[in-house]
Amino acid sequence: MKKRTSIFGLILFLSLSCTSLFAQLKYLKGTETMPNHPRILMLKGEEQTLKNSIKTDKNWQKLHQTILEESDRIVALPTLERIQIGRRLLDKSRECIRRIFFLSYAYRLTNDKKYFERAEKELLKVSQFSDWNPSHFLDVAEMTLGVAIGYDWLYQDLSPASRDIIKEAILKKGIEPSLDAKNNSWLKVTHNWNQVCNAGMTYGALAIYEDNPELASQVIDRAIGSIKLPMEDYKPDGAYGEGYGYWGYGTSFNVLFLSAIEKAFGSDFGLSNTEGFLKTATYLQNMVGSTGKTFNYSDAGSGNGGLNPAMFWFAKKTKNNSLLFTEQKYLAALDKGKVNNRLLPATLIWGQGVATTNMSAPKQLLWFGQGVSPVAMMRTSWTSPDAIYVGFKAGSPSVNHAHMDIGSFVMDANGERWSMDFGMQEYESLESKGVQLFGRTQNAQRWDVFRYNNLTHSTLTFDSLLQRVDGYASITSTSDNPQFLSATTDMTTVYKGQIASAKRGVAIVNQSYVTVKDEIETLDKETVVRWTMLTPANVKIMENGTAELSQNGKKLLLKVVQPAKIKIKTWTTTPTHDYDAPNPGTTLVGFEATLPKKSKNTLTVLLIPQGKPVKTAATVPPLTQWGKKK
Repeated sequence: MKKRTSIFGLILFLSLSCTSLFAQLKYLKGTETMPNHPRILMLKGEEQTLKNSIKTDKNWQKLHQTILEESDRIVALPTLERIQIGRRLLDKSRECIRRIFFLSYAYRLTNDKKYFERAEKELLKVSQFSDWNPSHFLDVAEMTLGVAIGYDWLYQDLSPASRDIIKEAILKKGIEPSLDAKNNSWLKVTHNWNQVCNAGMTYGALAIYEDNPELASQVIDRAIGSIKLPMEDYKPDGAYGEGYGYWGYGTSFNVLFLSAIEKAFGSDFGLSNTEGFLKTATYLQNMVGSTGKTFNYSDAGSGNGGLNPAMFWFAKKTKNNSLLFTEQKYLAALDKGKVNNRLLPATLIWGQGVATTNMSAPKQLLWFGQGVSPVAMMRTSWTSPDAIYVGFKAGSPSVNHAHMDIGSFVMDANGERWSMDFGMQEYESLESKGVQLFGRTQNAQRWDVFRYNNLTHSTLTFDSLLQRVDGYASITSTSDNPQFLSATTDMTTVYKGQIASAKRGVAIVNQSYVTVKDEIETLDKETVVRWTMLTPANVKIMENGTAELSQNGKKLLLKVVQPAKIKIKTWTTTPTHDYDAPNPGTTLVGFEATLPKKSKNTLTVLLIPQGKPVKTAATVPPLTQWGKKK
């Protein structure tokens, strides 16, 4: 069998040698010496170093024990079945990674055969699926990655027959479909598909390297060149275009890729030095508010933040343990009954040797990043749960997974989230009803989804029109003065044809309250502006342009300073389409104002948490005076 698969690889190599994949190697020499199995992420013998690290740190002990206990639970589960949901097999691929990574880790660290035997059973079962669903290639990529880890880590104990079955699956169901142009458009994109798919194919290539060195070298070489595309999007400051949720996906798989090739070849070929990439961990850290909830713009979830194994890689790579200030809390609070992070064992591999207690808090109170989706995040404290936190979004709706949310913001204060974002709606719930979800043109059906357009975000709408997908807003100024933390953006092109100019600034003033200020210049027509803030709070409209927001015994005052004599109103968040998800417990609060033609107008709104003093509240300077220009 071994001879047959080697011949298969050679035939495949020769048959495609004229294609672009099999051009001359650009990054690898083709003569690299590959370590023996296991070679992916953790070499043979490195288990002992990891055991030593576990012994010296209570959080590592807890995490290690949690993985073992979850592995015990997995042992009793039936093997996976090839059950596709809509166009995706992805949930099975992800569960494959989780099971095999956990079980293989447990076996390498304990030598308990029950983990090996259960992992082998899972490997053989998924290897005999009819295919790994190449029409949605993320499914193939993740399945290949999981199977590759198991094949590599358990190689010495797998029978020759099991090796042949698993190796054949990696080749025919993983790598071979990636050579077909109808399946590999991800090679040329700049988003998470590129990162995930290149990582998966590289793990497959590393796993079967000795049997197919030419093919494996070409696949890895292809990945090194291709993954540069999404890594360019971290420029210049590390902001990740697709938001918090997809950072945990795309960036984590990017790190899986870098870690694997560096372990195998002793080099990541300069990729980690791509401008902005090593800064992106600071971006992610700042994306978690003082309530523990994330700044969940774009297609992100709506819940709290969670452990990101890749943060430990970044902390070691940059020698900056303060990046783990929040991660240590996640480690300490890890719930043994809910171990769903399929990459959890990588936390120990990347974090070994790092002490996980008494991490120092970050010092900067404001972080901003430009790039494809510029954002700014600011807070009054890293340690107080009652701190004021604001996340502020610029950018463009044209970015992958983006919403029409330019100018929107989230706000935490007194332990509650006051201005929120819905985040994404589960894809299958829309696709199963025929919604074309991922179009990004101006008239795409995506923008009919209730949660995705500007009318349901904490931003502006003019004459009930949608933001322009071809517009783009950068961060135009920032201030890191603790008494006036601020950021501004010019949103004019996002509202092209609707107004002449639209600029917005958000600031935390005197560490006490938040100011949202808009400066708008109209065209030669009367224009109705709608100012909205999405909130989970109960809203009580009061006199003089004020509203009292309340939740969980806490209060916040929303006060419109400009224009004068405005009437605050609310809008329902009950959607009108049958495919839209319900939004219970939420309200849109704000106001509408008619702006004269060819006029300059200012909107100023204060968000004042209960118990916070407000001084000189009515004297908010023009946006041009808010901070340093960018």
